[in-house]
Amino acid sequence: MLCLGIESTAHTFGCSIIEIGKNSDAGNADKEFIMSEVRDIYKASAGWGIHPRDASKHHIMVATDILKKCLEEAGVGIKDIGIISYSAGPGLGPCLRIGAVVSRSLASFHNIPLIPVNHAVGHIELGIKLTGSENPLTLLVSGGHTMLLIYYKNKWRIFGETLDITLGQLFDQVGRKMGFSSPCGSKIEEVSYLSKGRMVYPLPYIIKGNDVSFSGLLSAVKTLLNDSDNDVHDICFSLQETAFSIIVEAVERALAFTGNKEFLIVGGVSANKRLSNMLETACDIHNSNFNSCPMRFCGDNGAQIAWTGAQMYLNSPSSSVKPENASVNQSWRLDSVHIPWR
Repeated sequence: MLCLGIESTAHTFGCSIIEIGKNSDAGNADKEFIMSEVRDIYKASAGWGIHPRDASKHHIMVATDILKKCLEEAGVGIKDIGIISYSAGPGLGPCLRIGAVVSRSLASFHNIPLIPVNHAVGHIELGIKLTGSENPLTLLVSGGHTMLLIYYKNKWRIFGETLDITLGQLFDQVGRKMGFSSPCGSKIEEVSYLSKGRMVYPLPYIIKGNDVSFSGLLSAVKTLLNDSDNDVHDICFSLQETAFSIIVEAVERALAFTGNKEFLIVGGVSANKRLSNMLETACDIHNSNFNSCPMRFCGDNGAQIAWTGAQMYLNSPSSSVKPENASVNQSWRLDSVHIPWR
């Protein structure tokens, strides 16, 4: 069976087709089940973030071409698709609605089952699939999420999360202050590597139990950037070292408490090499296996929506919705999603 996944949560419009069959069993890391994965990312102007209206216009412009390329890459037609799944939230309303409209239209016209998928759950489930993990303590870090999770009784339970802004938002706001356009994580990482003195400015370090806070850190970094005497490379180095140390401490607390021997990091910020190195060291200390979602799939993509939607439908056919009832939820919490396949 083929499943088409459509992702339109924020800056990315992506489509992917996966095949559910002999290679789709959980724990099999064979990537051949992903037949195609095509995406296009909205680029904001320098110094600006993602404007929902402009991003949704971008999605409208590229949707037809992305879908066409996705089908061509997989070598199939729309009539070959057995399931359509779409990102129903959380995310930016105008962007989510574009993906929902495309999905509803296809499902209605071709009479294909339609599955709404929680975008955050998609990150986790595809990461587990591609790394061969079973039940890891999971860190989801992206522009929209910063949380520690563990699976228990058919739901992903939040073990700790940000109390204000996410790690991705922290980097994006600092990056925009420096004149970059969102997403800015990779730019912050590049600038930090140019720090010759490796000087760490004293910055706010806030962790409460397993919850973290970054708003004070953001204000302090912006203040440093306002002073031209401060080295911007050292500031970015200090930002990363402080923010990542906070995250790693929260992870270590969770590993010590749960005794979990598997750890997984997913989400766009997981592409940062320094963060991965710090987390891998922490996992070694706690005798926990470190896993990271492959670089190609750590950001937003259609494959995570297709894979999760397929699992939902195969294990609970009632999860499908009629096209006219297919809605979006900008604030859809992942700990409210029932997971029937674990």
